[in-house]
Amino acid sequence: MAKKTSKGAESKVADIEKPTPSGSNAMFGSDVVADALTALDIPYIALTPGASFRGLHDSLVNFTQNRAPQMLLCLHEEHAVAITQGWGKVTNTAMAAAVHSNVGLMHATMAFFNAWCDRTPGVVIGATGPVDAMKRRPWIDWIHTAQDQGALIRPYTKWDNEPASPGAAREAMLRGTWISNTWPQGPVYINLDAGMQEMRMDEPLPPIDIKRYVSPMRQGASAALIDEAAALLKGAKRPLIMAGRVRRDEKGWADRIALAEALGAAVITDLKIGAAFPTDHPLHCGAPGGRPVKEAMEAITKADVILSLDWVDLGGTFKLALGDKQIEAKVIQVSLDHAIHNGWSMDHHVHPAVDLFMPAETEPVVADLLTRLPKANKTKSWAAGPSKVPELKAPAKGEPLRPDHLALGLRKALGGREVSLLHVSLSWNGATWPLKHPLDYLGSDGGGGVGGGPGIAVGSALALKHIGSKRMPVAVCGDGDYLMGVTALWTAVHYRIPMLFVIANNISYNNDVEHQERVALMRDRPVENKWIGQFMNDPECDLMKMAEGQGAKAFGQAKTLEEMEAMIAEAVKVVEAGGVALVDVRIEQVSRVDAAAIKQQSDR
Repeated sequence: MAKKTSKGAESKVADIEKPTPSGSNAMFGSDVVADALTALDIPYIALTPGASFRGLHDSLVNFTQNRAPQMLLCLHEEHAVAITQGWGKVTNTAMAAAVHSNVGLMHATMAFFNAWCDRTPGVVIGATGPVDAMKRRPWIDWIHTAQDQGALIRPYTKWDNEPASPGAAREAMLRGTWISNTWPQGPVYINLDAGMQEMRMDEPLPPIDIKRYVSPMRQGASAALIDEAAALLKGAKRPLIMAGRVRRDEKGWADRIALAEALGAAVITDLKIGAAFPTDHPLHCGAPGGRPVKEAMEAITKADVILSLDWVDLGGTFKLALGDKQIEAKVIQVSLDHAIHNGWSMDHHVHPAVDLFMPAETEPVVADLLTRLPKANKTKSWAAGPSKVPELKAPAKGEPLRPDHLALGLRKALGGREVSLLHVSLSWNGATWPLKHPLDYLGSDGGGGVGGGPGIAVGSALALKHIGSKRMPVAVCGDGDYLMGVTALWTAVHYRIPMLFVIANNISYNNDVEHQERVALMRDRPVENKWIGQFMNDPECDLMKMAEGQGAKAFGQAKTLEEMEAMIAEAVKVVEAGGVALVDVRIEQVSRVDAAAIKQQSDR
């Protein structure tokens, strides 16, 4: 999906921090790492500075002149790694980050986990040491050296390495980038010895053609498996496609539409991941949600053949739809996710019942299936069609704004602009915002790590700017998510990355409020106490001042539709002029807890 950088976009970012040309001809170990990053066409490296990689920092400035990669200064290591995740959501390629020693890695661990669960690539460089104890400064170098630093994040990275020489460091950069970009994608960690970084080299390494070491890998299925899957789908009367993890690729998008129309298949999608199919298409069933909506559940129970295109938590979704009953449909699973399942993380979810397993990427399989099927334009679905967009109605007098008011009002205020939703809040209703392009929506944080949203959004907005996209980057974040990640906005402001943040502000950790309501109902205790330890009031946090403190332009607090639409209109002007804007929208949510069902269960 990625395109070459437009000259305009490149100059605005790259001209911000231009170093004085270096006159030194000497070469050091860290120069090899910086040179490898350049040869790998990695355009940016997000970092929070640290002495453990002072050698690499110097090389990025004075050896490769802060170009390809250009450093992006971050105010927290978690944001640096989150930016690589956001970048990967748009481009499906790895960007780089650097974190300081064991302490910086500890800060960044949640962002690693989010990227791992989201299956997004990223090459994160860490540092330690010096490994040679005779070269360590007293105290500080000792507490910032670890025996096996990669052990901190090994269960949720694809690969890690600690190279001991410049040659080994170059190979680690090549191997790590290749592994990270290979499907299923994920972050890798390369830990550099401070002593190796600062080693003066007598002569440069022998030159190599780096592109030969990072050859892209696309993994399809055998002809026999494609034939078997095509036969099952041809014979189906009620085929269902569960469109899961896919690339941000227009050809893959068009192929999925063609496959659905060739089969007359109903299609369901998921808000946990990016847009996979047009949600206003006649064959789309219901609306995308964090969990399948009612129409999608019914389609799962009635389908006779199900094609899962790397659906996240396939077994768990069947359990939601059917309870303890066995799925009756024939199930075709297309996925490579099993290749990275391990014993530490349970992100592999419930083991699903599958009749035909195809260990492959989804795009090659869909393209191959199309060659076995007659072209057709079957757009009349056997299941429910797409959900209707709710009508935007102002709340009754004295009533607060609800999440749907925010989504529908935002969409109206943005007019006919092409928008990329970089992130949405937990309360988001997929029916409010039809998705018509693979970049219309980029998915959630992956691992449910609160605080990741702002940094991920900055990385996605950076990628859109880099590829020359004219889309308006919009991130809808909950107030809790924003408060933990607010300093990521500074990086966007500093590097002229235009974007709009809209905060769904209910001054609480509302997801946990609902959990407390459920527990109170199960235990026959006062539901009225659910707010205690949850509400961020007395005083309320000033979200606008926090944004302004990072250099963004802030608007709010909007409490009516008219106020919200007027503030978004002003914020859009800021973004279109190249700035970062934030709108604070006060909402309240109606409880989604089914009190009667919980009471019935607790009485059994």
